[in-house]
Order: sequence, then structure tokens, then C-alpha cells
Amino acid sequence: MDFDTPVERRGTHSAKWDMMERVYGVSPEDGIPMWVADMDFRPPQAVQEALAEMQEVGIYGYFGGDAAYRAAIGWWMETRHGWSLDPEWIATTHGLVNGVGVALDAFTEAGDAVVLFTPVYHAFARTIIAADRTVTELPMVQQDGRYVMEFDESRLTGRERMLILCSPHNPGGRVWTRDELEEVAEFARRHDLILVSDEIHHDLLMPGQRHVPMALIEGVEDRLVMLTSTSKTFNIAGAHTGNVIIPDDALRARFAKRLSALGLSPNSFGLHMATAAYSPGGAEWLDALIPYLDGNRKILDAAIAAIPGARSMPLESTYLGWADFTGTGMEEAEVMRRIEQDARIAVNHGSTFGTGGAGFARFNFATPRARVEAAAERLKEAFGDLQ
Repeated sequence: MDFDTPVERRGTHSAKWDMMERVYGVSPEDGIPMWVADMDFRPPQAVQEALAEMQEVGIYGYFGGDAAYRAAIGWWMETRHGWSLDPEWIATTHGLVNGVGVALDAFTEAGDAVVLFTPVYHAFARTIIAADRTVTELPMVQQDGRYVMEFDESRLTGRERMLILCSPHNPGGRVWTRDELEEVAEFARRHDLILVSDEIHHDLLMPGQRHVPMALIEGVEDRLVMLTSTSKTFNIAGAHTGNVIIPDDALRARFAKRLSALGLSPNSFGLHMATAAYSPGGAEWLDALIPYLDGNRKILDAAIAAIPGARSMPLESTYLGWADFTGTGMEEAEVMRRIEQDARIAVNHGSTFGTGGAGFARFNFATPRARVEAAAERLKEAFGDLQ
């Protein structure tokens, strides 16, 4: 697999490249985009061939007959994660943020509250607030430099109806242990919360890590909504295809009713691509990708560690480095000025991830290694006066 050869993405309607000057003031001519969570790598050959077959037919009509698509999801979950699921449990949404939105619509009402362990993926809060619900933040704490969930019940308002878990965690990169997931399940049962488990990064595990699907935790079957997707794993996020997997019949019927009421149906391109990706060829591509990402991670971590007062959180999953600059004594604005203006790197600001994120920055290192090495050199120069 070739992950080193750059693919020209400028001028291709790439949000990551073509929007960074507008958002961050970093020009794509000499800037390095390390913000939007997609990769600068072509997907597996099986995905390219599926699209080529569609082009060969040359007619792009409505998709029908999704048995192979559902079987591919089942095969992947069984072989990669040890989770045996019923194909009838699967609903398809236009990506997983859309899946969160439909779940909010199906299982909560305006004025209800949703629990988030913060800092966490910023689209959760944005979607919750846009749906006229409120966010109840349960800030995480750090132990041995890693995030640990705290179940501070004093922060609950009594209006909570849902909990959204990010597993593995974005931006901290934690792979939650079975014991931690059992604590989440017990908390959801105790407060009668619908448990939405967003597991979009579950395939992107650093070497030696093992992900436990929430569906394998006992006692959550009557309240569990599982979110998975090929989008992050295989770099096909633009297909906007997400899997919403609901084991409980009653919950699944409520979700399906909202999909029908909203007139949502799958994107045929996304279904073809997902079916092709969840295959032995996709698995081979992913197995080659992981050590490459791990190599990039080490380069970025070393660059952050060389800045006095800065450190990277130990990354167990994802391709998103979470760097803590609070020890530098600088305000977030000054840190970002140095990263964006001096180093010409676009990154996500930690404060957008909720309580506990201020002073951090999220770096996407899923890009050719030479670009990560260039970013490392630029960071060294931008913070060189601290040496």
C-alpha cells in the first residue's frame, strides 16, 4: 500500500484543504491542514473498483437489494470485533452525525438534556443544541496522563434522557476498557438513559489495543443505539453513509419511523463503497495503514514533547493527536497564533470540544509522512524561543 505519495487535493472541493484559509487564515499554497478528520490517502482498491463498476454501468438510480451490504457489515463486526449481529438490526443514515440527529429526534424531546463526557467531539453538542436540547457535561479527569470518566451525579438536572458515548474517544484517543464500559452501562440504567455509543473510530486502533463494542456489555440491550461506519476506517467520509445498529425491537421501530417521517433513504454510492470496503481487501489495506499511522504518531508526539510545557496525550486509537499546551503558560489564543500563523498549520482548537478542552489542540496526522515531518519542523521553529 502506498501512503507516502501525496495526492493533490487542493481545488477538489476538499473541506480539509479548500476551507482552511477561510476558517484559519492558513493558505493551502504552503499550509498544512491537520484539522478535518479525513485522511490524505486513497481508499482500498476494492472501493475504487466498486465505483468503477458503477461508472461502467453509467446509470445512477435508486439503490435496491441491500442484503450484500448488510452481510458485509455483519462479516466485518464478527471478524474484527467478535460481535455477531442480526442484519435486520441495521439502519442506514447520511453519516453518523445525521444518525445522532435522528436518534435525538426519535428518543428525546425539546428541552430534554443529553449527557456528554467532555472534552468530546464537537459535533455532538452542536447537534444537541440545534435540536433544542441541552448538554449536561460530565468533565473527565486525567490519571497517568489519560482521560478517565467521572460519573458526577450532582451535575445532573433530572431532564437527562440520553447519553452519548464516544468509543474510542475523540479527541483523547482512549480505548475504554470493559470495566469502564460496564460503568457507563450501569450509569445509563440507573438514570434510565438511552445509550448512544458512537464507535466510528473502532477500527483505527494503535498496535496492541483491543476495542470492546458496547453491544457486548450485558444489560444495555433495551436502551442501546450503536453507531458505526466505514467512513473514518477507509477514508470515504464524503459518501455520508453510517450504520445505526439497534438490537431492541421497540427502539429500532421508533428510529425507523423517524427515518421514514424525515424521508431519509441511503445514498447508493455509499452503500456500494461500504460493501466493498468491508472485505478481505479492505482488511488488508487497514492492516497496512495502522503501523504507518503509528509511525506518524511518534513523529508528532516527539515534536510536541520538544516544546517546553507541552505534551501529547498517549494515543490508543484514532489518527488524531491531542496535544496539551497548558503547561507552556500561554493562553490558547497565543498557542494557536503560533501554530496557525507562524507554523502555517491548521488544527482544531481544544476549547471547541467542551469543558476541559481549553489549551489543547487536535492534530490530524493521517497524511504522508513527509508532511508530518514538515509539520514537526515548523512547530520546532514556531516555539523555538521556549527552548
